[in-house]
Amino acid sequence: MCGITVTGTFSLSSPSRGIAPPLSGDPFVSVILAIRNEAGFIDRTLTAILEQDFPSERMEVLIADGQSTDATRAVIASIAARYSAPAVVILDNPGRFVSPGLNATLAAARGDIVVRIDGHTIVERDYVRECVDALLRTGADNVGGRMDPVGQNAFGMAVALATSSPFGVGGARFHYSTEEEWVDTVYLGAWPRAIFDMLGGFDEEQIRNQDDEFNYRLRERGGKVLLTPRIRSQYFNRGTLQSLWMQYYQYGFWKVRVMQKHPKQMQTRQFVPALFVCGWAALIAGAVFATPARYLLAGAAMLYLGASAVAAVSVARNKAPHLAPLVMLSFGVLHFAYGAGFLAGLIRFRGRWRKSERPLAAHGSGSSTNAPN
Repeated sequence: MCGITVTGTFSLSSPSRGIAPPLSGDPFVSVILAIRNEAGFIDRTLTAILEQDFPSERMEVLIADGQSTDATRAVIASIAARYSAPAVVILDNPGRFVSPGLNATLAAARGDIVVRIDGHTIVERDYVRECVDALLRTGADNVGGRMDPVGQNAFGMAVALATSSPFGVGGARFHYSTEEEWVDTVYLGAWPRAIFDMLGGFDEEQIRNQDDEFNYRLRERGGKVLLTPRIRSQYFNRGTLQSLWMQYYQYGFWKVRVMQKHPKQMQTRQFVPALFVCGWAALIAGAVFATPARYLLAGAAMLYLGASAVAAVSVARNKAPHLAPLVMLSFGVLHFAYGAGFLAGLIRFRGRWRKSERPLAAHGSGSSTNAPN
């Protein structure tokens, strides 16, 4: 079946030292977040950060707020007031999107290590300590853990199951791997600060896939990315069909720009989702005019639905077997939305295959003047 994100794996027996200078044994850590309108969830995320078992005097929390129109800032201030340490700093992000927000936090960060956390993620109490340990222990340039999705309604729980399956998300191993391994990309990430001094900040053009693009750039320079299940967090995923479609449509759309900026890392299999959608469109169009195409369409539909059913039952049977039909629906949304977004990106950015411009802000203000709507 078509892959959503392709992630390679490498044996830990390969040389472990990356491109960043060695870290000291007592690093200062900057935890960074870029959020907007998270009043309903940020209390859980921030409380989990402030209750880490890592020494609080060796940590700071930098939050870039993308001009929230709800009570996000008030909630943050209320939670931070209950803790004497670590320090919590709220920064303005007039660019509103994630990349300029992350760059704003990098501009203010004092840490030897930078740990990124998402506004819809709750990290385990040892999250920061495990990130620091993995960087010190392996010499990796970026470390991250598995994304353990959590749904807050029936459809959200089905999405959590679908995105924990290779059938749903292809080779994106941070969704389901239980092994420590070298990979292409990880969920969120933790880096030696020196990496950003070497490579610049996050690409402010990338409305989505900014972490994917940064890891491509890192590996082009010889950097190493480590996935370890010891770094644990829970991600509260989309709970409606429409929001899931938009999320994966945007992933596919912006993946095109990542590939255009890093053509040497491009692989044929990354075009499979677009070919998948094109194949269905061709069969449907052909079925309007020709009987043989109708048989092909029926056969393809039976094959796809059969494979989806087997995969859905496989991932749901031990946790929530009654959700198997919704898991099948989630698979369809993941596959078709990503493929459709990828096709739209190919059309939208068709003239930019020879252009590798990357509007970066290594330690920028957090504003973005070139991000398309």
